Amino acid sequence: MITIEDCIGLSDLREDEILALAEHEHIPEIAAAALGAYLLHEDHGPEKIKAMIEDDIRAAVARGDQMHAAELFMALRHFLYDHKDVLTGQN
Repeated sequence: MITIEDCIGLSDLREDEILALAEHEHIPEIAAAALGAYLLHEDHGPEKIKAMIEDDIRAAVARGDQMHAAELFMALRHFLYDHKDVLTGQN
């Protein structure tokens, strides 16, 4: 049986990034892992993931949830670091 950890591992995203996508899209983690894996390989997909995480950060700040905003900011930092080559067009 395939687990959520397996799906996260296959997605090329970290768990915190998957959780941010799940939050943004209001979908289960397993669906967010699939969405993230798909978007990573689509034109402008990584930029869409970045924008989703940024939207989540803004929403957390707007509702006064600074702790969650900080967690999401770290997810964004991980994403930018791990996927800088596709975000900058370098392969």
